[in-house]
Amino acid sequence: MLALLCTTALSGCAVFGPPLGGPPSGSQPRSARRGAIGPPQSFSQPVPPMQATPPSAPGVPPPPVRQFELGPAAASLVSIAQGQERSGNYGLAAQTLERALSIEPRNPLVWIALGKESLAARDPAQAYGMARKALYLADGDPGVQASAWGLIAASLRAQGQNQAAVAAEQKAAELYPH
Repeated sequence: MLALLCTTALSGCAVFGPPLGGPPSGSQPRSARRGAIGPPQSFSQPVPPMQATPPSAPGVPPPPVRQFELGPAAASLVSIAQGQERSGNYGLAAQTLERALSIEPRNPLVWIALGKESLAARDPAQAYGMARKALYLADGDPGVQASAWGLIAASLRAQGQNQAAVAAEQKAAELYPH
């Protein structure tokens, strides 16, 4: 069956491939008429490596530091969830925070709140995962990154990984030394 499939695919290349002779004299190449991709170009010149950040011109200020905030609906839900968590109703708090997450799925502050709830509910592995997600989303905001590293440290400590927790606390202190 596999051999038949390969044979069929390869025979299609022969039928629809480029013409054997060149284009008729005085006409455009077939690829130009149909919008197809032309022949491969030679890459004799090395391609320069991509830079992680573009170089800044002299006198141009660096980009502003990003600061995440919760929108009104998500902020209200996080506040409600914190009250539910204080009363020990962790399941309801998680549901409330998941509603906030559905409103602002790319806001690291919601992920941190959900991670803190998971840690309070004695699920440090889940808290760790949520803190990592928050750290990924918090690009450009050192305060939120520090909070995410703090949550990572707390979840690692709860799992008995004290050396890794100390390293995470150091990263949090480097980002936000307050």
